[in-house]
Amino acid sequence: MPKTLKERKDVDQLLTWDLSAIYNTEEEYNSAVSRVQELTSQIESCYKEKLNSSDAINECLDKIREVSQVKYLTANYAQLAVSVDQNNVENQTRYMKLMNILSDVESRLSFVRSEIIEADEKIINQAAEASKGNSNYLKEIMRFKPHALHPEVEKTLAALSETLESPENIYNRAKLSDMDFKTFTAEGKEYPLSFVLFENEWEYETDTKIRRAAFDAFSNKLGEYQNTVAAAYQTQVQKEKTLANLRGFDSVIDSLLFEQEVDRGLYNRQIDVITEKLAPHMRKYVKLLQKVHKLEEMTFADLKLVVDPGYEPSITVEESKKYTFAALSVLGEDYKEMVQRAYAERWIDFAQNKGKSTGAFCSSHYGSHPYILISWTERMREVFVLSHELGHAGHFQLAQENQNIFNAIPSLYFIESPSTMNEMLMANYLMKTNDDPRFKRWVLSSMISRTYYHNFVTHLLEAAYQREVYKIIDNGGSVQAPMLNQIKRGVLEKFWGDTVKINPGAELTWMRQPHYYMGLYPYTYSAGLTIATEVSNRILKEGQPAVEDWRAVLKAGGTKTPVELAKMAGVDITTEKPLLNTIEHIGNIIDEIIKLTEEIEGV
Repeated sequence: MPKTLKERKDVDQLLTWDLSAIYNTEEEYNSAVSRVQELTSQIESCYKEKLNSSDAINECLDKIREVSQVKYLTANYAQLAVSVDQNNVENQTRYMKLMNILSDVESRLSFVRSEIIEADEKIINQAAEASKGNSNYLKEIMRFKPHALHPEVEKTLAALSETLESPENIYNRAKLSDMDFKTFTAEGKEYPLSFVLFENEWEYETDTKIRRAAFDAFSNKLGEYQNTVAAAYQTQVQKEKTLANLRGFDSVIDSLLFEQEVDRGLYNRQIDVITEKLAPHMRKYVKLLQKVHKLEEMTFADLKLVVDPGYEPSITVEESKKYTFAALSVLGEDYKEMVQRAYAERWIDFAQNKGKSTGAFCSSHYGSHPYILISWTERMREVFVLSHELGHAGHFQLAQENQNIFNAIPSLYFIESPSTMNEMLMANYLMKTNDDPRFKRWVLSSMISRTYYHNFVTHLLEAAYQREVYKIIDNGGSVQAPMLNQIKRGVLEKFWGDTVKINPGAELTWMRQPHYYMGLYPYTYSAGLTIATEVSNRILKEGQPAVEDWRAVLKAGGTKTPVELAKMAGVDITTEKPLLNTIEHIGNIIDEIIKLTEEIEGV
């Protein structure tokens, strides 16, 4: 049974990350913050109203690269401390103080982009030709030029940057600080409940009465906050609409896709094709779950069940090394060394504690190694989650080693390809280590219930929901909790049909995900996994040549568009073929799981 979560101060320090690799002392951190302010003043005094030659532009941008690195490191340091304990007032105070400082810095430096945009195009081209390190940045400025606002407006928006990010901060504070789930009761027995415990433990509980009671209690608590969270979300989407209008975009969706360097065709196809073509396969899978678990009806609260819950091995953090080292070493010796360092140097926060952010993420900023947040449950599925985050870490490491700070981060469309790729590599490795049919079934079902369900169902349905919200906003409407509930329920019912009962509380699932405050992020998970599935199959068939192509993609960082990066890896995402191939691949895995289940259990 899940235990009550500890306070952060009481967890094993060896299971926490070590932020001293960024700043060893508070004095170092404060000195870095002062350095940001000093560099900002220098750039202002030396270059403001003087960016009228290619030499001046490149000199200024070289300084901007320097201040950007320090700026992002200080922000990373402060934000990571908050993410593991939202209840720590000292960390919250430090973070908010820094955000105020960085908002001022952004405002003061906004003149750089504005002056370059207003410069003669010939001078900008000369600057790009003269500096390889600044050329992509300058090309991006030229691409953005039609949507730039008056310099004073840009300065004001930069000054308001922290205020404009407040919807996400309000959401996280409500979710991680104010929502107290206390306990729930099932069959006369009381059990602890929290956001982390529900998403990491109770959703997977095999006892139907306990699982559904936990779902009801969890949903009831969410419901108490639905109007507050809806207000924060309405503020977010209205902000995005206002900015889209100001910058001359036809819609919010167009403005957000502009940042990703992809068009509506790629976006809509990802949502529409998966909703239509994948649904029959997933309905077949949940019917198997219903049969295996002997459920009279399949409800939304039952969707995280696994085919063989009695088989999933338990695994400690120490034991996970064996799998991550072996599975990911296919990407090269240097990649394996990176994974080993992640454990040895405490890049990873494994602990479960009160106030810690839910889910998992990898944070990486230029000049420091990556940091990974995960709440380790000692279930074997965690090796997939960890491999996923190590995929981000490996990508950022290789990109930063080969690109400067302007060129290291790719489009959001591509960001989940390296992470989901590592889940595929883990599955490929596990399938080679054991011929036992039950183990093989566990690996395959983990791919469906975790990798593909998470990225091709959970996040895809978030994307379908998000698209409907933006349609309303683009048409001049607004969204409150009842409307958001209606949209989410409609999306779920369309995908699952009459195979799954969308029980009360399921409509509140929109309250569980912070991705809605990050632009058009949800659909990129399935986009990334589509590329990863194709490349993984290439590696299985072709071996080292495919690996080298993939490493070249990782090293390229943000120097190419998503279409160009995928092409480097041998995948043409301008057509629907990779997506259809991936859906067929998912269907084949489900058919194999059903076949193995019939062989093992006669079900």
